[in-house]
Amino acid sequence: MDTLLEPFRYEFFRNALIVATMAGALCGLVGVYVVLRGMSYVGHGLSHAIFGAAIAFYAVGISFILGGAIGGLASAVLILLIARRRSIGADAAIGVITSAAFAAGIVILTGIGTFTRDLNGALFGNVLGVTGGDVLAVAVVTIATGLTVFLRYRQLLFTTFDPEVAEVSGVSTAANDVVLALMLTALITVCMNVLGVTLIAAMLVIPPVIGRLLTDSFHRMLWISVVVGTFCGFVGVYLSYYLNWPSGPAVVITAALLFAIAYGISAVKRSRLPEAAIDAHVA
Repeated sequence: MDTLLEPFRYEFFRNALIVATMAGALCGLVGVYVVLRGMSYVGHGLSHAIFGAAIAFYAVGISFILGGAIGGLASAVLILLIARRRSIGADAAIGVITSAAFAAGIVILTGIGTFTRDLNGALFGNVLGVTGGDVLAVAVVTIATGLTVFLRYRQLLFTTFDPEVAEVSGVSTAANDVVLALMLTALITVCMNVLGVTLIAAMLVIPPVIGRLLTDSFHRMLWISVVVGTFCGFVGVYLSYYLNWPSGPAVVITAALLFAIAYGISAVKRSRLPEAAIDAHVA
């Protein structure tokens, strides 16, 4: 028992565990809307844009985190505005904007020559870098995002499944797009220390996909995704202590294993459907 409880003796680990658990739930919640809108690539792209923007702002003496937030929000809004043009898809908009932002960041990083922050931690996550301030930031974003989804549940749902009809019905899809951009930017910015910018995209996609495999109900999918994200964040960071892995990869591998299990369950269910249909017809 002492061995199992050993990590909890350290404040940095307790902070990392709290942040990862909240980050997993946050990714699961927002990820549902991202996946259902066919924008799974947006998490990957925005994380790169935020990283590039953070470096650019850092080079001119502005906070790394604040710079990432400003650059990420600007990138997200540009992506959504470009994607609204029917001739350019969301994936193309993401590719253009985020690749350019990431490339600019790398050029600036090469130019300044020195970078005092933990580069590997920003890219892949690092439990040692989690502070009490990170816990507070993730908690604020988690609560704000949860309240936003609760208060705008119907509008977001309508915009996700049928944006054309939503617009005709008086629902501002543009406003909901901006809300989604704000949630994504805040999520990626505050989760960098634990998950890393290169792995946040996986946590935005895997929990919702697991939920989609297990149910056809949007409401249940939302809850399954949040629970799966929470579980992966907790278990992944806990295992990373014993396996001596970076926290981000440990969380994502945990999620990938759960996906394999969910996929197997889904496959078994699908294989039994014809038999059930025949039995019902005979009856």
